[in-house]
Amino acid sequence: MKRSFIIGVDLGGTNLKIGLLGSNYKIITKKVLSTRSFIKKEQLISAIINSIKALIRENRLSKKDLLGIGLGLPGPIDIKKGLVHFFPNIAGFKKVRLKRILEKRLGLPVFLDNDANLMALAEYRYGKARGFKNAVCLTLGTGVGGGIIINGILYRGSGFSAGEIGHIPLNEEGPLCNCGGRACLETYIGNKAVIKEAKKIFNRDISLEELSKLAREGDKRARLIWLRVAGRLGIALSGIINLLNPEVVVIGGGIAQAGKILFDKLRKTIKERAMMVQARQVKVLKAKLGNDAGLIGAGILVKEGSRL
Repeated sequence: MKRSFIIGVDLGGTNLKIGLLGSNYKIITKKVLSTRSFIKKEQLISAIINSIKALIRENRLSKKDLLGIGLGLPGPIDIKKGLVHFFPNIAGFKKVRLKRILEKRLGLPVFLDNDANLMALAEYRYGKARGFKNAVCLTLGTGVGGGIIINGILYRGSGFSAGEIGHIPLNEEGPLCNCGGRACLETYIGNKAVIKEAKKIFNRDISLEELSKLAREGDKRARLIWLRVAGRLGIALSGIINLLNPEVVVIGGGIAQAGKILFDKLRKTIKERAMMVQARQVKVLKAKLGNDAGLIGAGILVKEGSRL
């Protein structure tokens, strides 16, 4: 049988998604696990390996049927060495040669990249960035990740670590970030920051889903929280838009599900804060591929890695 299947892995600070894809990047089946249920690095790596083996077994495949495994990871990655530098929101991963570990234990080719880069690739090929040459793509979740497409090519930077939009400082002083910096965008609009602010305002635990629902129903407190998130994101994006002059900004991830209130305020802030020419040219769109973008991007990485 021709090698025609790919396994994609999308690791985030909250969820670990593992999917089986056909050669056309269509997801055949997927599993979702909680990242936080694995306390140690070794447990999380074992969970990835065991889930991949289970997916192969359950679908009655052999290694000969697979092109390889692609992983989208939440932090800076050396794609040439297969090295994880560190993950801001998952402890224990520092200078980990993950490619080597997985290839040794699985006996299959493994390809690594930053998760937001893979989301950007997927949206550029099949989503809302399709048809544009210059795009900035963001994932808003536990972390705030970014992928940059310049003249149709994914821009990774000299050390393969470009696009860390979540770690743009908003102030000279501010909250300490998990990346080691201070006052990073992520410390203001990441999942944890939004939930913490909501808990303080509502005086109880509240999920992002409920917060979005309350905002849609007109709750002033919920709306205020999302307006603050959008305003802060809009300020950071205004700088990026001034710098890169993209045609489109595509936004995905859990926080993007806040919907109209978030996007209306975001567009308004960019119009007010970015330079006139750049602000007028850029479109701000909600991502099309949702939670599947990372897996689709991982599939593209496996099939076309040498050409990306």
